Amino acid sequence: MGFKIAVAGATGNVGREMLNILEERGFPADEVVPLASRRSVGTEVSYGDRSLKVRALENHDFSDTDICLMSAGGSVSKEFSPRIGKQGCVVIDNSSAWRYDADVPLIVPEVNPDAVDGFRKKNIIANPNCSTAQLVLALKPLHDIAKIKRVVVATYQSVSGAGKEGMDELFEQTRAVFVADPISNKKFTKRIAFNVIPHIDVFMEDGFTKEEWKMVAETKKMLDPKIKLTATCVRVPVFIGHSEAVNIEFEKPITADEARDILREAPGCLVVDKREDGGYVTPYESAGEDATYISRIREDSTVENGLAMWVVSDNLRKGAALNAVQIAELLVARGLIEPKKQAA
Repeated sequence: MGFKIAVAGATGNVGREMLNILEERGFPADEVVPLASRRSVGTEVSYGDRSLKVRALENHDFSDTDICLMSAGGSVSKEFSPRIGKQGCVVIDNSSAWRYDADVPLIVPEVNPDAVDGFRKKNIIANPNCSTAQLVLALKPLHDIAKIKRVVVATYQSVSGAGKEGMDELFEQTRAVFVADPISNKKFTKRIAFNVIPHIDVFMEDGFTKEEWKMVAETKKMLDPKIKLTATCVRVPVFIGHSEAVNIEFEKPITADEARDILREAPGCLVVDKREDGGYVTPYESAGEDATYISRIREDSTVENGLAMWVVSDNLRKGAALNAVQIAELLVARGLIEPKKQAA
C-alpha cells in the first residue's frame, strides 16, 4: 500500500517541479492530489504521463492524506499548515513561514537528517531557502573535517526564485530591448534584463535584506550556531540556477586538494573543477539537474586556513522541490510514517 500525497501550490513553478520529481524518483504514492487556490480549480497539471485536475486547497480534507508538500507561499502556509498537521498529515513546507520555529525541523537530508525526528511536535517540516540549501550541502562535509569559523558568500540568484512572474519579466524585458519597446518593472525594483540587482526580499534595519538574513539564520540552525556568516544576495538575468561565490575560513588547515577529495565523496555534491577554459559549471548547465556543483576550489591566502569556491545548483530542484521530496523519502526510509489506509 502506497502513500497519499497532496501538492499545495501545484500550478506554480515549484509545485509543478514537485509533481515531476515525485514521478521521476518513483515515490511510493498510490494517489497524488494537486491543490491550489479556487481560481485554479480544474487546471490540469502533469504527473508523469498523466494529467491531474487541480482541486481547491481551502476546503480539502487531509484526514486520509499522509504528506502535503506545501509550496503556496508563507501566508498560505501560516494559515493552513497547522490545520493540515492537526489532521495527521505531515506538511513539508517550502516557504519561510516555519523555518525559524524551534518546534519545526529545518532539513537538508544530506546535512542534518537526524533533526527530522522532532517533526511530530507540529507535524510540520521546513525546507530551507534555495540559496541556503546548496550552500550547506557544500559546507557540511568540509565543516565535519576542518570546522568552519566564518563564511562570506555572494549569491547570483536566478529570476525563477521570484516565481513565474520573475521569469516572465526577464523574458518580456529582454524582448523589449531588442525591439526597442518601453521597459516596465513590475516584479523587480529595477530592470533585470542585462542588469543585476543587489536586492532580494525586504530591507532590514541593519541594511541587510531578509534573504541575506535567512542564509545566516538557516545555516546556524542546520549546521552550527557558532558559524559566522555574511551574505550579499543578488538577482541576475538567468532563468534557472543559483550560483554562489563562497569564501570560507576554517579552524584547522585544509588544502584545496583535500577539499576537492572530501567534496567528491559528499552526497549530493558533484565536483567539476579543471583549471582550464570551461572547466567549471554555470547555472545554465545546472538547470534540470539534481546535483549541487562545486567548481573553482582554491586556497585563499588572505586568511589563515581559507578556501574559496564556486557553488551552483538548480534552485527549483535542490533548492526547493527535490529537497522537499527527499525529506518525504527520509520519513518513509526511517519508518517515521506509514500510509493511513494501511494503518487503518
